[in-house]
Amino acid sequence: MKNDIHPLYHPVVFKDLSNGQLIVTRSTMTSEQKITLSDGQQYPVVPLEITNMSHPFFTGEQRLVDTQGRVDKFKKRYAR
Repeated sequence: MKNDIHPLYHPVVFKDLSNGQLIVTRSTMTSEQKITLSDGQQYPVVPLEITNMSHPFFTGEQRLVDTQGRVDKFKKRYAR
């Protein structure tokens, strides 16, 4: 491999914002936010909206996210 052309590959914490789960892995991603875990090390935190721990397909739960009543508008408009 050539020197000085590859991004740094380091430990990172991915945080699922919907349930608070933390996933520690290695990545080239970085963040200004930092977190100190129980091992005493400080890691950059990359927030994620949804992961396999909170997605309905993986959890077996059907959830409907209604933003600004759009689902109700749709059901009202096409109700028969």
